[in-house]
Amino acid sequence: MLNNSADSANEKEVPTAPRDPVGVAEAVNEPPVDSESQAYRNMIAKSLLSKGNNTRLKAAIEKAKGGEPVTIAYIGGSITHGAGAMPLHLNCYAYRSFEIFKRMFAPSEDSPIRLIKAGVGGTPSQLGIIRYDRDVLRDGTVQPDIVILEFAVNDADDETQGICYESLVLKALDADNKPAVILLFSVFENDWNLQDRLAPVGWHYNLPMVSVKDAVVEQFHWTLEQGHVISKKQFFYDIYHPTNAGHHIMADCLGWLFDVTDQSVLDGEDEDSTNERPPLIGDHFVGTKLLDRLNGDSIARIEAGGFRETDTDLQLTEMDDHAYGTPLFPNNWMHTGQNVTGHASFKLILRSKRLILVFKDSGRADFGTANIRVDGALVRTADPHLVNWTHCHAVILYDEEHSREHTVEIAMAEGHEDKRFTILGFGFVD
Repeated sequence: MLNNSADSANEKEVPTAPRDPVGVAEAVNEPPVDSESQAYRNMIAKSLLSKGNNTRLKAAIEKAKGGEPVTIAYIGGSITHGAGAMPLHLNCYAYRSFEIFKRMFAPSEDSPIRLIKAGVGGTPSQLGIIRYDRDVLRDGTVQPDIVILEFAVNDADDETQGICYESLVLKALDADNKPAVILLFSVFENDWNLQDRLAPVGWHYNLPMVSVKDAVVEQFHWTLEQGHVISKKQFFYDIYHPTNAGHHIMADCLGWLFDVTDQSVLDGEDEDSTNERPPLIGDHFVGTKLLDRLNGDSIARIEAGGFRETDTDLQLTEMDDHAYGTPLFPNNWMHTGQNVTGHASFKLILRSKRLILVFKDSGRADFGTANIRVDGALVRTADPHLVNWTHCHAVILYDEEHSREHTVEIAMAEGHEDKRFTILGFGFVD
């Protein structure tokens, strides 16, 4: 199984853009990665943080073996998007592990195994919980059999400190078709991730967990005699993202879980693994729904004010196995500063108990800062230049125990009335 994806780990990579200036140096004169070695196999085996309850994953495997359609879905940040892999859509870990699953359990040319890939660079589970219905479930048209969540290096920006992550886990886990939910923990070049915060969620619900950090970090510092397999220069494209070799190792780590699960005795159904078990951190955002220009008028009372245009210069992501980028949040409201009727604020009147605003970050000088008020009180000043690249930015506007009507007003800050600002959408819990 292991050589299914690591066979390309030694391919020469030709970057299409300069590496991060504070990134990892080129791997020069490094010995090739031996994916057939026992040391490699030992490294991959260390990634299995927990087998979890195997009932759901074995059910998906048996479906595939029986020739039935199986959908494998991935949601996460830029590593799930495929950053660092070239070509991104074919050498990212998601596509490679999807291919491993097919080769292991449904190898025919007309295999009915489907890939859903929904990684978005620079975004935490705070945005993932809003995107899940649209980008993974495809607005109710898809019921994935396996869902892989990868937010271990993105959730430092989760304002809820794990509540959105656990809510996303439960949103996937509680689906009527009972999908297998796998938690995947990637790692940065400085050996950091949020595994200590997020893995307890997996233990709590007895989920399969795969840790790339556990697999590779220790051996980075070993000698060949100790079991060294791959250097940081070979594994990382920059300080954040894996090379082709790194993505292939990540895929092999998931492949190891598939293999171990297939070879294991069937566990009994863990009846208390979902919503019957109280949340560990919190589940406040499980019911999050997307509100945008497409459906907004059927959910809330909206006065667009000076935010009447639609922004088409959006963050792009290669979904599924596509080589082209899909624009994110196309049904938005944009203030251009050119509205002859003035600079009236955007107003949203909505009955809900929780609300997340998604706005566009931008490096363009013609974008400006907006003030956000809830029921008349200033709660946020949204500056699109804090991140300074075209990017989806999710911020919580309120989080309350009970649902009630709120008025949200978004207006350009003083001195920024002639600037642009894009409201990409909202995530709300009613």
